[in-house]
Amino acid sequence: MTGHQREAANQDAHRIPIALLIVILTVALVISAVLSTGFGPSTISLRDAFDVIVHRITGAGTVNPMADTIVWSIRAPRVLLGVIVGAGLALAGTVVQTLVRNPLADPYLLGISSGASVGATAVITFGLFSWAGLWALSGGALLGALGAAVIVFGVAMVQGGLTPLRLVLTGTVLSSAFSAMASFLVFRTADPQASQSVLFWLLGSLTRAAWDQLALPAIVVALSAILLMAGSSWLDALAAGPEVAAALGVPVRGVRNAVFLLQAVLVGVLVAVSGSIGFVGLIVPHIARLMTGARHRYVLPVAALSGALFMVWVDVAARIMTPPMEVPLSVVTGLIGAPVFLVLLGRRHYHFGGAS
Repeated sequence: MTGHQREAANQDAHRIPIALLIVILTVALVISAVLSTGFGPSTISLRDAFDVIVHRITGAGTVNPMADTIVWSIRAPRVLLGVIVGAGLALAGTVVQTLVRNPLADPYLLGISSGASVGATAVITFGLFSWAGLWALSGGALLGALGAAVIVFGVAMVQGGLTPLRLVLTGTVLSSAFSAMASFLVFRTADPQASQSVLFWLLGSLTRAAWDQLALPAIVVALSAILLMAGSSWLDALAAGPEVAAALGVPVRGVRNAVFLLQAVLVGVLVAVSGSIGFVGLIVPHIARLMTGARHRYVLPVAALSGALFMVWVDVAARIMTPPMEVPLSVVTGLIGAPVFLVLLGRRHYHFGGAS
C-alpha cells in the first residue's frame, strides 16, 4: 500500500458515516431555516417566528399580524428559495467539475450565467417582456441562459464533441462574449437606476422571492437530483477518465451530452430566479468530497444539503451586514469562499476526485 493509499484509508476510517452525516445536515438545515426567518432589517424574535410558522402550517394559536407578514410573506419564501438555489448550485458544481475533470470548474464556467445576464439586462434596460409582469426578469434570464447553452453545445459539437478541454475553452470564450454583450446593453441605457439594478442582479440576490415563484426551481432541482443519483455510477466512471469509462461500458458521449444539457437547464433556472451567485458551486462540492470521498452517490446528497445550509446563512449575512441596505450575495460568498478554497488547496491529503 502506497503512502497516499494509507492516508486515504486513514481518512476514510475517521469520516462520519454517510447516513448520520445526512441526518445531521438535514436537522441543521431545518433549524437554520427556522432561525433565519428572525433576521433582517426588522428583527423578529425566535418565539414569534416559530409561532408564525406553526400557525401557518397547523392553524393553531394566534400570531402578531406584523410578524406574520414579515415572516411568512417575505422571509419564508426567501429562505426556501435560498435552500433550493444553494442545493441546485452545489449539484451543478459537482457535475460540472466531473464533466470537465477540473477542480476549478463551477456552474458558470460554460457560459450559461453570462447568457442569462444578457437576457436579464435586456429586460431591465429596455423593458423586454414587460407584459409578463413579475415573470419578465426571470423569463428573460432563462431564455438567455438556454440560448447560451444551445450556442455552447452547438459550437463544441461542430468542433468535435463535448470533450473536457473543448468545453472549458468554448465556455470561457463565449462567456466573455456574452458578458461583453450585457455590458454593451448597460452602456446603451440612459437610466442609472437600470444600471444599478443590473449590477445588483448580476451579483446575486433573493429579494425577488415569492411563494408563486418557488415551484419551477424546486421541481427542476428535485428532478435533477433524482436523475443524477440514478446515474451516479456513470459519473464515477466519467470522473476516472473517458478511457476508463468506455472500458466499463459507459456510453461516454451520450453521458456527457446528457449531463451538459441537464446542468444547463438547472443553472439556467437557478440564475433566472437569483442571479449569479459565485463560489457556492465551486467550494461546496470540494467540502462534500472531503466529508464523503469521491463516490457520487454520497457526494451529491451531501453537497446539496451543504449548499442549501450554506446559502441560508449567506443570505442572513447579506441581510444584516449593512442594514437597511442589503449586500449582494456574491459579495458574501466571495468573502467566505476565497479563504475557504485556499485552505482546501493547502490540505495535502485532498485530491480532486478522490485519493490516488
